[in-house]
Amino acid sequence: MSAMRFLATLILPVLILTAAAAPPAPVQPQEPPLAAISPSEKLDKLFAQLKRVRDPAAAQRIVGDIWAVWNVSGSATVDLMLRSADAAESKQQYAAALDYLDEAIALKPDYAGSWNKRATLHFKTGNYERSMADIAQVLAREPRHFGAMTGMAAILEDAGQDAAALAVWERVIDLYPADRDAQTHVRALTEKLDGNKT
Repeated sequence: MSAMRFLATLILPVLILTAAAAPPAPVQPQEPPLAAISPSEKLDKLFAQLKRVRDPAAAQRIVGDIWAVWNVSGSATVDLMLRSADAAESKQQYAAALDYLDEAIALKPDYAGSWNKRATLHFKTGNYERSMADIAQVLAREPRHFGAMTGMAAILEDAGQDAAALAVWERVIDLYPADRDAQTHVRALTEKLDGNKT
């Protein structure tokens, strides 16, 4: 037996025993990928990320992910109604769009996205009272819906309810600190309200 083969026969069992005796490397706990968790858990994680981010571009990517979750109704029929409403609205066929949205809400009243689309359509057509009623339905189902809050704040400002609008914009910033538009509104309303006090 050559010297090299002899050494190999001695070293190999030692290496095997050492490897077997060595403690296993600690397993780092890994969070499941976002695709593997429920929509509500995914939203919780995304909102936690959004609250920490101050860079508007990075925040916008998270916002896009949040909207992607919000835009899933879980019903092919509701999705069809919403697409039809969008198509009708793009042609300024607002009555038809409203009919589709009414149907989507009737089919799945717990889905906040249909209420939000109808609130937006009412806002666009100047029916602020109905828009506010639908916004209330959105927020009852998704209290963190900053899109609905933005509409609410705009309606309140238009109605001269500056203090109430400021409170809503501040809630938007609490959820979405990097929202430049909300920051601008908060500054302007704060200055206006402070000026009214003097």
